[in-house]
Amino acid sequence: MDTAVKETLLDQFRDYLDSLDEALPTVDAEGPETDLFTVFVELAAMRNEMRTESRLLKEALDEFRGVFGTLQSSHATLEQELRRAQADSRERARALLRPLLVELLDLRDRLAVGLRPATERPARWLDRWRTQRPDQPESWREGLGITLRRLDRILADRRVVRIETIGRRFDPRVGRVVGTSKEVSVATGVVVEEVCAGFLWDDELLRAAEVIVNKTGTDEEDSE
Repeated sequence: MDTAVKETLLDQFRDYLDSLDEALPTVDAEGPETDLFTVFVELAAMRNEMRTESRLLKEALDEFRGVFGTLQSSHATLEQELRRAQADSRERARALLRPLLVELLDLRDRLAVGLRPATERPARWLDRWRTQRPDQPESWREGLGITLRRLDRILADRRVVRIETIGRRFDPRVGRVVGTSKEVSVATGVVVEEVCAGFLWDDELLRAAEVIVNKTGTDEEDSE
């Protein structure tokens, strides 16, 4: 290769290197060390800050757990007190309503007796009054029937239901024997007549039934 060409190429290469030196930024010798120290200081400060925040967060969580536990315990206690107060209120309401329902049952008995045929009713003042006034129209019976049905609806709305006893074996839990009969065709211990109807109130005995129970039967039936 010609010497002149070599010199030209070397000059161009020198110019290229010079251009690279000019393009690169000048770096202070103290700069990297100073920046690295600053980074370490900031990292240490950040670590301490994170530790502090973590400790504060843990304390806050512990306090929250304590407050939550207290609230949960208070809620359970309040719920128990509320249930107890509701139960007491229901018991007081039932205690106040029970005598009124019993009075309504007595009134119902009088209405039911008034609607029975004369041959099925005992001789009471109402029968004597009707006998003395034979011209009395029968509209009063319709009125009694309407009143009795309305009273039955009132009792049903209060969940008062009648106990079925006739034709069934006597149950001492809901009835009381006031008399006996001797019917051969009926097994011993079976209720043949109901003197006074019994009623349940919310599956609780409101008034026991007064019944007549058959006492005539075989020895096997008596031994049951």
